[in-house]
Amino acid sequence: MAQREAFLSVRMSAAERQKLDALCRASNLSVSALVRKLLNGTKIQENRAKDFKALYTEINRIGNNINQIARSVNAGIATPEDAAQALFLLKKIYTLMEKAADPAWQ
Repeated sequence: MAQREAFLSVRMSAAERQKLDALCRASNLSVSALVRKLLNGTKIQENRAKDFKALYTEINRIGNNINQIARSVNAGIATPEDAAQALFLLKKIYTLMEKAADPAWQ
């Protein structure tokens, strides 16, 4: 880690401080980290951890459903409709993953 010996003190209005705090919350960065990134020209992006956690949970639930269908297929008790549902769920997973990979969504 770089040695950080210099200290910076900045005066700002209450509105500017609120804006800074909002940017810190949205990016999940400290004020110091945010200022360093801005000085280095790094684009500040909103932290999407909550969205990805929800996506992970949804994919996990769908995966569990697919596993249940696969078990019933292997046991010989599944119907063609069950297999069709498994394919539908798998396509839903692909759609969710494509959405997460889309830069516009991030």
